[in-house]
Amino acid sequence: MVDRGQNELLHPVISDLMVVLSKANNDLTNVQHRLQIDFQQSYPDHVNPCKLVARVKKIQEELEALKELSRELLAEKQDLIDKARASLVGQKVSLQRLLASSGLPPISESDEGAFANLNKIISEWTSQVRAKKKDGEDSDSEDINKMLFSPSPFH
Repeated sequence: MVDRGQNELLHPVISDLMVVLSKANNDLTNVQHRLQIDFQQSYPDHVNPCKLVARVKKIQEELEALKELSRELLAEKQDLIDKARASLVGQKVSLQRLLASSGLPPISESDEGAFANLNKIISEWTSQVRAKKKDGEDSDSEDINKMLFSPSPFH
């Protein structure tokens, strides 16, 4: 605030405006204080409109934080899936080469079935993520990681 000595140095219109704004600020503070007292007297704590508005704002903030954490979790899950798939494919190829070079029989059908099941599960996950994308976007050609790292992959 501008004190009285400074007010005298300012243009009279600005000085008057500062006084009016200062008075308005004090009046609004008093109104806010009176409303809080009235609400505390009129409503129990769990239905006090002021407290309800504050709770709604807090929940909205927490919801945004939860959305961001969910996106991070989905991205980490996808990263784990990608790494596991790459590792297993690499190990399968290495195992096939070792078996071929040692003269042992190739990978059994039960092992191939397990690998096929893994690919099926990963494909289902990818389909679920793509299904969550907004309709009308070309998600078939889009990389699953790009979908997960986009600003708002889920609605």
